Amino acid sequence: MHDRYGSDVLASTSSRAPGTPDGSAHHRRRPTSRPQPAEPGLVVEEVQTGWVGAVVHVEKSGGMHLVVLEDRRGRTRSFPLGPGFWVDGQPVELTAPVTSRAPARPTRTASGSVAVHGTRARVARGSRIWVEGKHDAELVEKVWGDDLRVEGVVVEMLDGVDNLADALAEFVPSAERRVGVLVDHLVPGSKEQRITTQALRTVTAGTVLVLGHPYVDVWQAVRPARVGLERWPTIDRGTEWKIGILQELGWPASGPADVGRAWQRILASVRDFRDLDPALLGRVEELIDFVTA
Repeated sequence: MHDRYGSDVLASTSSRAPGTPDGSAHHRRRPTSRPQPAEPGLVVEEVQTGWVGAVVHVEKSGGMHLVVLEDRRGRTRSFPLGPGFWVDGQPVELTAPVTSRAPARPTRTASGSVAVHGTRARVARGSRIWVEGKHDAELVEKVWGDDLRVEGVVVEMLDGVDNLADALAEFVPSAERRVGVLVDHLVPGSKEQRITTQALRTVTAGTVLVLGHPYVDVWQAVRPARVGLERWPTIDRGTEWKIGILQELGWPASGPADVGRAWQRILASVRDFRDLDPALLGRVEELIDFVTA
């Protein structure tokens, strides 16, 4: 069986008798200790006690730094950090292991784009991205927030697609003030399609882009596995969709407060773009491209 601790590093020197060639004054000259970080797994010997063990960790106790060593039998013992140790037959002075003071900055944003560090948020563009409600806005912010700040794009809420025509009339979109609109349940023959088609007739072509996803609500854009489901359930007509979902999940479903808490729970489960359905990912990316062109 391989012995990761090796043989006794002092065995070859402790048996030397004074007066022999190996025990002469020249050979007994004490070598200088070199600094050695006490990295976990490093096998050392404490000279005074002969304890041989692998470094488990360095800890602070009573104002003193101690190194904890584990021997081949799994027993541990602590010694003051500093000189008095041997590594591979050479004296060392154990020092605290070098640790990174700051975590590495992420190289990608939650949307998967290249992270840009050290820059301030850009002054907001005249163009906007509109979403139907608070939950849509919070999801877009969580996944695309870093990208939007770099690009200077503001996301605003419509409070329902029914308000789209009035909002466009007030905003007056132009080539320099474009509007990208994300609409829930934008499918052929739906009420949402009729409303957006009519609203687009009131603006200059090329100044507004309306895109949608097929879901009843943006909740469904989150992969169901993130909340413990195989798929999002179908809710019977006559039951408010979000309340029905909460009932299917077995979560509290007595009113708006429970809906709000449930959404925060769902939103917290989203780590990055990989937790969203591609049908939403592609639409948001298109809208960002449109308003930043």
